[in-house]
Amino acid sequence: MSAGLDRRNAALVELMDDPGCDPARLRRTLHRFAMVNRLLSGWGRVYEAHVRPSLVAGGGRGRLLDIGCGGGDVLRRLVARARADGFAVEGVGIDPDERGLAVARATPVDGIRYRPAVSAELVTEGERFDVVVSNHLLHHLSAAQLDGLAADSSALASRIALHSDIARGRVAYGAYAVGVTPFAPGSFLRTDGLRSIRRSYTAGELRDALPGGWSVAAPVPFRLVARWQAS
Repeated sequence: MSAGLDRRNAALVELMDDPGCDPARLRRTLHRFAMVNRLLSGWGRVYEAHVRPSLVAGGGRGRLLDIGCGGGDVLRRLVARARADGFAVEGVGIDPDERGLAVARATPVDGIRYRPAVSAELVTEGERFDVVVSNHLLHHLSAAQLDGLAADSSALASRIALHSDIARGRVAYGAYAVGVTPFAPGSFLRTDGLRSIRRSYTAGELRDALPGGWSVAAPVPFRLVARWQAS
């Protein structure tokens, strides 16, 4: 692995995480994430392998929670896929950053609501969901925060929790640097995407970082999914 990628660099700060960052560039970034996620995140395969079977087991009805939902594109996509398969589902997206929630609410969908919150608040409220997900969240968290997310997820999910993130590696870094360039102008996509890769885990690192009961798989190239399933 090339220099700068052999070890996870958790000290890097992404530009969009700055409360004072350019709001127009941030909005463009959040909007364009929908395209990037559709192309690269592998949620279609994760839906077929894990989300759909969990909804079938729930009798065709379900509640989905997206933790750190940002602009909400992943949650909207999962709800749309589930409804196309005939499931009666509703979704909740939570994020402590109102800037992302403003983008999410600009694309309203019946049965999906967004609220400013963190997962621990929903645990305290006694909320339960059939499926709990997150996208590009794990690499932002400290070790203590990752432990907290894992505990909260297993408390909130009645069936399955799925946290998808980038798999750090030289090929992923090089391919993203080239591939995202046409879509990056006027946004934080390129700089923050490359920093995200450097902050992210390898499969072995993520397995070691998670508590017992969690597994890690690579559903598509350059992606990892941490999974917890109710027994």
